[in-house]
Amino acid sequence: MPPGETDCGAPGQHPALILRNVSLEIPVFTSENRSLKSSLIRSVTGGLLRQGRSGSVITALQAATCTIYEGERVALIGHNGAGKSTFLKLVSGVYQHSAGHLETRIRVFPMIHKSFITSPELSGLQAIKAHYLLATGNLRGFEEFCSDVVNFSGLGDFVRLPLKTYSQGMSARLLFAVLTAGRHECLAMDEGFGAGDSSFYDRAQQRLEDFISATGTLLLASHSDDLLRRFCNRGLVFNRGRIVFDGPLDEALTTYHQQQPTAA
Repeated sequence: MPPGETDCGAPGQHPALILRNVSLEIPVFTSENRSLKSSLIRSVTGGLLRQGRSGSVITALQAATCTIYEGERVALIGHNGAGKSTFLKLVSGVYQHSAGHLETRIRVFPMIHKSFITSPELSGLQAIKAHYLLATGNLRGFEEFCSDVVNFSGLGDFVRLPLKTYSQGMSARLLFAVLTAGRHECLAMDEGFGAGDSSFYDRAQQRLEDFISATGTLLLASHSDDLLRRFCNRGLVFNRGRIVFDGPLDEALTTYHQQQPTAA
């Protein structure tokens, strides 16, 4: 199936995200432009590199066209650097597109951060409150939310200490509990998101399943066929910043596995 628009929405479904020839260019500010291209290839960061008037520019997404419907479960598939994470950041508002038309008709919640975006000087409790305010714009229902987060993370009184004093496992548990404590119209999720130490893993897996099941629309980037088959029924295959396939998940996975890994 050729890339571009597909009629994947069931009758009566409403478009949640509409992209028409959307591109994203990211300027690179470095004094080492001569070795930049080879460095990018070695690190498999993806995108196409070109030299502009004001310096180097990476085209992270190229002419992306698709429509995501409310209630769809969409897998983002591709080799490292193919454009999956960039797509998630774009539709969730972390990045602003450079060209084309992007329309988001529902709020997209990004579950793509690997750490708190607040200051490490804040206590765990203050970080929970900051996240809640950013997500909701008010404190209605905060006490119930906070109680759930603290109980699930198992931090107890440690939640009153600064984040900078936490171990990596404590930080991961708290962040996971915060990000999975609510319901969302649309979830943009990167499988690489961690859940903390091994003793926390089993509980985290069940909570994550419940969290995803309660989500209206799902965008899930992963390299795991089993995980994608578990939660998704449609696939977008990315290669060098382009959507090269858009259709049923099994066909998308077949297309992906037939590709040769590229250094871009």
